[in-house]
Amino acid sequence: MKHFKAVDAFCGAGGLSLGLSQAGFDILLGFDLDDLCINSLQHNTKYVKHKVVAADVKSMCGGRLLKLTGIKRGQLDLLAGGPPCQGFSVQRTVGGEEDSRNLLVDDYGDLITEVLPKFFLLENVPGIGGKRGRETLEKFIARMTSNGYFCHQNILDARDYGVPQRRKRYILVGEYINSNKPVFVFPKKSTKKAVTVGETIGWLPEPPCKKYALHRADNLSEINLQRIRAISAGQSREHLPAHLLAECHKSSADLIGHRNVYGRMAWDDVSPTITARFDSFTRGKFGHPFQDRSISLLEGALLQSFPKDYIFTGNKVDIARQIGNAVPPLLSKAIGKSIMSALEKKRDVI
Repeated sequence: MKHFKAVDAFCGAGGLSLGLSQAGFDILLGFDLDDLCINSLQHNTKYVKHKVVAADVKSMCGGRLLKLTGIKRGQLDLLAGGPPCQGFSVQRTVGGEEDSRNLLVDDYGDLITEVLPKFFLLENVPGIGGKRGRETLEKFIARMTSNGYFCHQNILDARDYGVPQRRKRYILVGEYINSNKPVFVFPKKSTKKAVTVGETIGWLPEPPCKKYALHRADNLSEINLQRIRAISAGQSREHLPAHLLAECHKSSADLIGHRNVYGRMAWDDVSPTITARFDSFTRGKFGHPFQDRSISLLEGALLQSFPKDYIFTGNKVDIARQIGNAVPPLLSKAIGKSIMSALEKKRDVI
């Protein structure tokens, strides 16, 4: 029987709650403003046993979350969430320093102070602590501290917790403390060798595959076929011959960045970060190591550590976005186990 209860805010397609459930939490509720994500969750009855609703974080204030979960203020063990992070991302190259999505961190703070969970989790890109996000983050931490929380902060790489992917994330765990000292400790890195791309997707046949609907390949243009055939596993646009370079990429990558576009993944290494457009060979190192194609939607989901039978709904772009924006379940599981351990320590003290 699961003793500790959690709510997943900004739940997306369910990567965070899937991992927390695997860690042993009883998920009471998941909510997200994206109807497509909610639809995906509703199709995953094998994995999603909790109530899911299409709602924004503001609408959960004013007692709605407490009413939907049937709990009182201070009773929830964990409120977890990853406010949309595009406003803080280092990949964001246009627009001003302010982004309306950053205000969601403040809205999340409103919900935390109303519900007063024993722990809260805020997951985001490392850039939240950089130029674009530092002020927002510092105000949030100061507010949480004044409300009785000790804020544990760290940058975790998903590859260190069994995810076959290089994915660094900012993790803030808020622990409500009274007279006792904080007890939460971040999960230790796995001592096992990192899981590789080959180990993760090597068992799949070439697409298309009737057994797995999401294992299908895009048709590449003739010029992109020439590009992918000109590079080997682990290589990218820096290894393309000059006549195959896009005009905008003829300057050095040291000057313009975008080093890994038009690239293939390495077979014997972890994958690069799976983004919301991993379905496109032109957007990153998203080419299959050996086959002349971008990785399939299923392969992206596996590299995020989703189960092979997890269901995503929507069109191709919708599904790639849901997968790329998700918290890798295995990373969530590791963090969840550490929070659960801290909850057990606190219960033993009481």
